[in-house]
Amino acid sequence: MAQTDFETLTAYAKCFAGLTPEREKLLVEIGPTVSPALPRITEAFYGTLAAIPATAPFLEGRLDLLKQTHLRWLNGLFTGPFDVDYTKALYKVGYVHVKVNLPVEFMAGGMTLISDRLITEIDRIYSGEDPLRLGALGAVNAILGFSLLVMQQSFQNSSLHEELEKFLKITGMSRALFNNLTAVYSKSK
Repeated sequence: MAQTDFETLTAYAKCFAGLTPEREKLLVEIGPTVSPALPRITEAFYGTLAAIPATAPFLEGRLDLLKQTHLRWLNGLFTGPFDVDYTKALYKVGYVHVKVNLPVEFMAGGMTLISDRLITEIDRIYSGEDPLRLGALGAVNAILGFSLLVMQQSFQNSSLHEELEKFLKITGMSRALFNNLTAVYSKSK
C-alpha cells in the first residue's frame, strides 16, 4: 500500500463528509435499533449485484464470505469508533478492491445501493419521529460519504503507485534515486 497519512485522511474525510462528533454519537445510539435490518440490507445488496452482469464475475465463489464481510462492515457503521484505525480498515477495504481489479465506479455504485437501503430502513424505523429520523439520515449519509472517500483514496494512491513503478521500470531509475530527486525538488520550492 502507498504511504498514507491516516490522521490527515481521517480529518479530511470527516470534514468533507460532515461526519461530526454529534453524528458519530448518533450512529452509535441508533445502532441497536438499526442492526436487525442490516442482514436484509446485505442480502438485497448482493442480490442486486448478482443481477448486474458486469459485477457477477467478482462475486463467483466468494458470495458467502463477501456477505459476512459486508455485514461486519455495515455493523461497524453503527458501532464506531470512527478513528484512525477505522480509517485504516476502510482504506484496506479499498486496497483489496484495487487488487481484485474492481472498477472504481463499482464502489460508488455499490455505496448508492447501500445508501438507498439504509435510507429506506431509517425512514421506516423512525417514521413519525422527524427530528431523530432526519438526524439519523444525516448521520448515515455522513458515514457512507466518509467511507467512500477513504476507500476511493486507496484507489487513487494505488494508481499513482502503479504509474510510478511503470515509470521507474521504463527509465531504469532506482527508487532511491527517484526519492532523492523528489526530496531535492521539494526543498527547492
